[in-house]
Amino acid sequence: MAEEFLTIVSGLPRSGTSMMMRMIDAGGLPALTDNVRKADVDNPRGYYEYEAVKKTKDDPAWLEHANGKVVKMVYRLLYDLPATHNYRVVFMRRNLEEVIASQDVMLSRRGRESDQFSKDKLAELFRQQLHEFDEWIAEQPNYKILYVSYNDTLQDPSTTALAVNEFLDNRLDAEAMNKVVEPQLYRQRVSSS
Repeated sequence: MAEEFLTIVSGLPRSGTSMMMRMIDAGGLPALTDNVRKADVDNPRGYYEYEAVKKTKDDPAWLEHANGKVVKMVYRLLYDLPATHNYRVVFMRRNLEEVIASQDVMLSRRGRESDQFSKDKLAELFRQQLHEFDEWIAEQPNYKILYVSYNDTLQDPSTTALAVNEFLDNRLDAEAMNKVVEPQLYRQRVSSS
């Protein structure tokens, strides 16, 4: 019998999680969303969010509606998931300078100040938090994780689609996943020089 598990897309904000949600949804695993946060210029294809995940620590009841779907969670919320379920986490990685630049652009568009930390300090904080997360998740017996590079996915979506499909027990249409990647939406770039 196939293992039952909840599929989660996670990572830092602005790391490509919405793109991966769209890929998995197109591949045949429906996204669990509530459309509270509407598509905008920063995420023209939508955010693919589900508000209930933010309250998981106090009320994990939404998990009962998540079977057979994929849900997006910022990585800090994964600590709050109950140990009573099995999870497969597709974790998006993106160049930290690009993540921070993308957050800055989004915040300024909304008339809000970017973080009180300098960009270097914020990058160091993210590195430390991600390192702690990597160590924690490696010790969790009910989690399996696949790290996916946002930058590589834009260069070669078919390889990522095949890897994600295999990770999720070949339940998806990898060709359909491949077709929804839009490199033209890659706007906050850092040169590799």
